[in-house]
Amino acid sequence: MKTILSTEGLTKKYGALVVTDNVSIDIKQGEIHAVIGPNGAGKTTLINQLSGELEPQEGKIYFNGSNVTGLGIHERARAGLIRSYQITSVFDELSVLENTVFAALASRKHAFRFWGSLLSHKQEVACAISALELTGLSSHAELPAHQLGYGQRRQLELAMALASNPKFLLLDEPMAGMSVQESKGVIELLRSLRRQYSILLVEHDMNAVFELADRISVLVYGRILLTGTPDEIKANEEVRAVYLGDEEVAAS
Repeated sequence: MKTILSTEGLTKKYGALVVTDNVSIDIKQGEIHAVIGPNGAGKTTLINQLSGELEPQEGKIYFNGSNVTGLGIHERARAGLIRSYQITSVFDELSVLENTVFAALASRKHAFRFWGSLLSHKQEVACAISALELTGLSSHAELPAHQLGYGQRRQLELAMALASNPKFLLLDEPMAGMSVQESKGVIELLRSLRRQYSILLVEHDMNAVFELADRISVLVYGRILLTGTPDEIKANEEVRAVYLGDEEVAAS
């Protein structure tokens, strides 16, 4: 499989604090690649740099064969590098369907031009309906977004990402705050998306990570400790010592 996203020597510092330290990673086309690590390891900072929210002091980011290090969030999103909650903010007074249509329009560069007639765009509406079906929200399509619970709101963010014509999904703890049943639904959804999209998954639920990931990178103190298959990660004594622990590995 070809590499779709890679970094070379990605470094982010805040004064003397090095948050990502010479991170080089490659993610293959159609792969689910998880990044795990203890709190404070630099996972969110890494995903912020990949999405364009933060600029690295050093290093480069390549997406689909192009150097995107200097591109902003929206430029990367329009190239297909999508972070779920950064497509656009959820508008509480719009319906679930309208929010998803808006995201579909935004990815095509003309959402604001048609603010008053979101549901008149048949292609984007069809795309939004498909995304809502995939994420289990089709029965809530007419609800105002502010009536959604926390887990459903996260599902809406994912639906908006899927409606935005992504080539690559950056997912930062998509199951955080969800019930067990909601998490199971997201796991099944992400499994169904494998090979259709390339996915970078940051997630604390190790059962989900080991179920879904083709490869896993372990980030510790801002550095990549190890990249390998789930079985290789589980078997590594150093990873057990710094993050997983014997009980967590056994439970997975």
